[in-house]
Amino acid sequence: MSGHTHGDIDWADRLAQLRMADTLDAEALTPVAHRLAAAVPQRPTVVDVGCGAGGMSVLFARELARGAGGTVVLVDTTPKLLAEAERAVAEVAADSVEVVSLLGDLTDPALAVPAADLVWASGVVHHIGDQQAALRTLAGLLRPGGVLAIAEGGSEMRCLPWELGVGRPGLEQRLLAARASWFARMRAGLPGSVAMPYGWPRALREAGLEDVESFGALIDHPMAGSDLLREYVVHRVGWFAESAGEWLDADDRAAVATLTDPQSGHFLGHRDDLYLFGAKVIHCGRSR
Repeated sequence: MSGHTHGDIDWADRLAQLRMADTLDAEALTPVAHRLAAAVPQRPTVVDVGCGAGGMSVLFARELARGAGGTVVLVDTTPKLLAEAERAVAEVAADSVEVVSLLGDLTDPALAVPAADLVWASGVVHHIGDQQAALRTLAGLLRPGGVLAIAEGGSEMRCLPWELGVGRPGLEQRLLAARASWFARMRAGLPGSVAMPYGWPRALREAGLEDVESFGALIDHPMAGSDLLREYVVHRVGWFAESAGEWLDADDRAAVATLTDPQSGHFLGHRDDLYLFGAKVIHCGRSR
């Protein structure tokens, strides 16, 4: 099982966007890190699978540093992301927090992942062909009584006004619909792809976990938004059009090109009416 990789995405190329998302999500996800860290023993081993740029690992490291310490294990298949995560976590990790970096795929028997009290995987499992088998693999990393938490699903992030002064109104809705079509094809094309016709809580129970629960984290950055938010929106809109452009008509593709062009009078980065609103859902369960 890979962390942050499949054939259609160059994750290293998306590092800047991942960094921005981590910063924008931090306020909402700090209580999530606190809640999960409080559910495991002192001095825990926390494994972040598909750690990306390290945003959630930074929050876990801060929680451990406030307590008795512990270990944060970073796992990713992309060297550039792993190096960035290690740098970011090292900046906040106190002497009581050990940081371990593991480059590789969890299906590789040579990858020695230590037994964990908490395993976190955000937006990772849906990139695996057999999602149920992936959850069993993740659950197998836990010590007895350990917690597996995954961030999957939720409410799609919204960031654009209905009318933008270029192209037809409702561009964001069409971008999200195109992205959904891309996602369906991506899932179907994954090696060993099988259907999982039930929700994440049942999937965690099927993986052998108990005390399964789900809860949300609201991402809410209202208008007019910061410079960081505007830069992120430009990246997000451009990325959606790049990855799912074949499901957009020519007019929408032209509108996106105008909106993401810094030389255009319609450049999104110059607007004061952008925002970011949506929700992440965390599903977790405990090993027996």
